[in-house]
Amino acid sequence: MSDAVDSPDCADAPVIDLNADLGEGFGRWQLTDDEALLSVVTSANVACGFHAGDPATMRRVCALAAERGVVIGAQVSYRDLAGFGRRAMDVPPDELADEITYQIGALDVFARAAGARVGYVKPHGALYNRCVHDAEQAGAVIAGIRTAGGGLPVLGLPGSRLHEAARQAGLPVVGEAFADRAYTAAGTLVPRREPGAVVHDPDEVVKRALGMARDHAVTAVDGRRVEITARSLCLHGDTPGAAGLARRVRSELTAAGVRIRSFV
Repeated sequence: MSDAVDSPDCADAPVIDLNADLGEGFGRWQLTDDEALLSVVTSANVACGFHAGDPATMRRVCALAAERGVVIGAQVSYRDLAGFGRRAMDVPPDELADEITYQIGALDVFARAAGARVGYVKPHGALYNRCVHDAEQAGAVIAGIRTAGGGLPVLGLPGSRLHEAARQAGLPVVGEAFADRAYTAAGTLVPRREPGAVVHDPDEVVKRALGMARDHAVTAVDGRRVEITARSLCLHGDTPGAAGLARRVRSELTAAGVRIRSFV
């Protein structure tokens, strides 16, 4: 599955944004090493309280991101703290649209307090995967984004229903790739419940990141080459050693002549 990224950078050297899911804690529980990852990434997908995150965490991550010049993105989710937003849910479209608006608005208050703004939106977990193929849920997400922020860019899987709905609504879309996730031959992510869905070998993650950034391709689980046109590369923050791996990926990309720059 390939999809042209809107407003691509036309310079000779490849350009890629590095994004990570941050602020994924709640109360005394903290999952992501936000401070370390914010020294590597150019875009921060900040949890907005529905799958993870709370007001204090949102405020702290927004302040750190603004201080370091990292673009703040709203990582919106189904209302599923217990399941970390990874459980399938059926939410009426009107209700989902309102919940998307609510999450973006909550994060934007803290972003503004830090002297920044929410710069884009990315769904999380089950909602992300649902919006790849479900036009109704994707449309609800886009409706919520329009109410909250007008023309905010939408970060998601190239060729998804989410991007289709965003384009129809006149919103910018940004294609995203995952160096540490397995792909099907159709260019979609292998569900996490299946064996091998997450790539744990650091050398393989780096190799895949380079292939995605320079060659716009990845090898699917069946060995076939899949073309991927993405402007942003996700580095998951909830895996062991995530910050160290992120630093290595950025270093290897830079050494290979890839420019690291946010899409916003």
